[in-house]
Amino acid sequence: MLMNSPDRAAMLRYEPNGFVMLSRGNHVVCAVSGEKIPLEALRYWSVDRQEAYATPEIATKRLLGQ
Repeated sequence: MLMNSPDRAAMLRYEPNGFVMLSRGNHVVCAVSGEKIPLEALRYWSVDRQEAYATPEIATKRLLGQ
């Protein structure tokens, strides 16, 4: 179960099959769009860049360098 704090960005360590919460929060911020991503909706990230992405399209473009 994720422990959330209202309206606070979480700090995460992104791993290949999930993430580890380093500091509590209820969302992360997309590295490209700046959009808040609720932790329950977080599906796309880069382990190498340690970044979260709001959509698969944003993730693909970022990872391809576009």
